[in-house]
Amino acid sequence: MEIKGSVALVTGANRGIGHAFARSLIDHGAAKVYAATRDPANVTDPDLVPLRLDVTDPESVAAAAAVADDVSIVINNAGIGGAGTKLLEGSFDGARQAMEVNYFGTWAVSRAFAPALARNGGGALVNMLSLASWASQAQFAGYAASKAAQWSLTDALRRALYTQGTLVVGVHVGFVETDLSAWTDAPKVSPATVAELTMQALAGDRFEVLVDEETRRVKAALSQPVSAPPVA
Repeated sequence: MEIKGSVALVTGANRGIGHAFARSLIDHGAAKVYAATRDPANVTDPDLVPLRLDVTDPESVAAAAAVADDVSIVINNAGIGGAGTKLLEGSFDGARQAMEVNYFGTWAVSRAFAPALARNGGGALVNMLSLASWASQAQFAGYAASKAAQWSLTDALRRALYTQGTLVVGVHVGFVETDLSAWTDAPKVSPATVAELTMQALAGDRFEVLVDEETRRVKAALSQPVSAPPVA
């Protein structure tokens, strides 16, 4: 995938990993980068083109796809944690919202922009996933479920869009230095690292990015028998 001269769109591009993706695309020579967000006023980077897009609103998704019909790279980055849902008690509202944004939102954007990618030579579709796609914990069961579903969706999209020449890339990482992981002091990688490794994957036509060592360890362990959890 050639990034130089491309036209790209990044959802949730006003901050965090999304803004790092957008900046990295510019730094690698993209001709135009749409910064898609629910409130375009939040996009303050003058190198980006603000675009209104709420991934949970079908009309908003359709309108954005009509405007940004020149894209050759789409990065599904918008996401939420859904941490308000506890595993064994309380409301499911947080988990439902995580599924709406992380899973159905990614699906809606991918479906809306797939025709444009086909018309523009195939291009690439990137989904921002997580180590949690493969490993859940009680404190973020809803988030992990949404990321596991998003991983499954990414595989389906990879197979379906291959015939139109679209490279579909899944990006997996543990904790990143963003607001979403502010609750923990565990080791974290920078948004810039996530973005740069993703650009390298695009340039090398690679289907998957495993950003950090912990993510690589968890991915490798998927082939091992299920065992009892360690006793605290």
